[in-house]
Amino acid sequence: MPVESKETHNFETEVQQLLHLMIHSLYSNKEIFLRELISNASDACDRLRFEALTDKGLIDEGDQLSIEVSLNDKDKTITVRDNGIGMSKEDVIANIGTIARSGTKQFLNSLSQKKTEDTQLIGQFGVGFYSVFLVADHVELITKHASTNNGHSIRWSSDGSGEYTLETIEDDRRGTQITLRLKNEANEFADSLRIRNIIERYSDHISFPINMLKKDTEDEWERVNKGAPIWARPRNEVSEDEYKQFYSTLSYDSEAPLVTLHNRVEGNIEYSTLFFIPAKAPFDLFDRERRHGINLYVRRIFILDDSKHLMPNYLRFVRGVVDASDLPLNVSREFLQSNRDIDRIKSASTKKILTELQRISDKESDKYQNLWNEYGQVIKEGIVEDSDNKTALTKLLRFNSTHSPSDTQNVSLDDYVKRMAMKQKEIFFITADSQNMARTSPHLEVFQKNNIEVLLLTDPVDEWLVSSMPEYDGKMLKSVAKGGLDLDYLNTQDNDKDSKQDKPDLSDLISRMQELLGERVKEVKISQRLTDSPACLVADDQDIGANLERILQQMGQQSPKFMPILEINAEHPLVRQLSPDHEQLENWTFVLFEQAMLSEGASLPEPAAYVSRVNQLLGKISLLGG
Repeated sequence: MPVESKETHNFETEVQQLLHLMIHSLYSNKEIFLRELISNASDACDRLRFEALTDKGLIDEGDQLSIEVSLNDKDKTITVRDNGIGMSKEDVIANIGTIARSGTKQFLNSLSQKKTEDTQLIGQFGVGFYSVFLVADHVELITKHASTNNGHSIRWSSDGSGEYTLETIEDDRRGTQITLRLKNEANEFADSLRIRNIIERYSDHISFPINMLKKDTEDEWERVNKGAPIWARPRNEVSEDEYKQFYSTLSYDSEAPLVTLHNRVEGNIEYSTLFFIPAKAPFDLFDRERRHGINLYVRRIFILDDSKHLMPNYLRFVRGVVDASDLPLNVSREFLQSNRDIDRIKSASTKKILTELQRISDKESDKYQNLWNEYGQVIKEGIVEDSDNKTALTKLLRFNSTHSPSDTQNVSLDDYVKRMAMKQKEIFFITADSQNMARTSPHLEVFQKNNIEVLLLTDPVDEWLVSSMPEYDGKMLKSVAKGGLDLDYLNTQDNDKDSKQDKPDLSDLISRMQELLGERVKEVKISQRLTDSPACLVADDQDIGANLERILQQMGQQSPKFMPILEINAEHPLVRQLSPDHEQLENWTFVLFEQAMLSEGASLPEPAAYVSRVNQLLGKISLLGG
């Protein structure tokens, strides 16, 4: 096969933007480039070992997979070489010429807008290779895929200016070699001791040998890393710093994890787990194509990364590894979907994490509050998805309430139950788009007057949460914006006195208002929940409610049409001055209805008509001198 001539390609736009950021160096912690290269090399060796399980011809028997790091002080270059799976020409173009990852724009915005020394973003979207341009002004990559038998390799080179070249060269070595020509300001990395320290700090746990030339020798290599997988060691032999460094390599997060869980299970099935909960939620937490974060090993051999079969979806923020002793090495994705041992590992791991979260909530309230602020919305998804662990998850829930001093979600259901009024029968809540909308809702008026606590639910998932959790501790959850309210136990002496007074019969007025509104409402009725506002909209117990209707519409989903009930406050001056034959009854009826819509956060179908009605009524009041 003839050797191809050199080709020049342009990076895609996103890569050019990323290279610009790297070259102009937003980060002071430039040493992470070596962590990224070694991590990629380790992945390449892992993948070759896995592929060789079914294709014996990819690797010779006794061939040791390893990583080599060498320096050339004279030329100021660093070379990292592995004998792993390697890449084809198509792989090089796909993996280095483009960023085939959703959310790239958001990633680039985060890099450029924060302008911070925090390095946790590098690598989150599989772009760790580009960190080489933090220290290099020219990079050359030579690679050959293990399945290629033509004696040729692919050479890729670039100075990061927006173009790269590709050519086929004579080289029969399997794997990938990357050579960096250091910038003048990065000459510190041409020092052997400096490089050794970086490897020991970031990559000591890598299971493959990381070799460097012995000092003052030209061909005598020595292993720099210890290489024992951290999860395979007893917990009492692993330092907090080692956990942090392994987590940093695993997650590309320079901040220490909020929670570390290291466990070994023995019995019918033997496995080790090492899980981390990041201190900060990734910004792609709600991305449907997000990575799940759990890597599967079998007897310390890498099998699969980001496996969605090892952790429920609502714990997708957990990072870590599972290393099982009893699974076959040729694990397929189909096998994972239907294997009892995998199900047992997943179930036990989930319970272990939930138990730890409960311990933190009981013993370290501030730490748990930080965790809930980051991951509360996705933990709530578990109430809907995981019936087996619903009881444990319910204990972990935190909410805002009318008794909360701020917008912090810090009220547990146990807290609420302890504060319930003596004869209170139900746990009251309201769903809304925002805290401000919830706190100012007219539906809360009678509860505020009687000092009854109401949970304020403003996360979209809350609508599904309350439908999946109808009761807690024997007390039904009740929306203050739905159905009739049985509030007889709230009656004070004043309320009893008021109830005994003769009240006007408003049945004719209500019938007339309902006739005017027609199919816009299901019913018009006297309200028990209003004390200050003239009107509000409520839903029947079985209806979806205005907030859920808006959420479904925003998601582009069809929803049953919400038919509200208009409740009017019989004691409000605006209502008291109305009668069935009032000359402006139609205008007043529609204004009350539309104001109630606005207080719900809804958009008016005819805002100009609303303004016209209000102006007419204001004009009448002005003419009357009131």
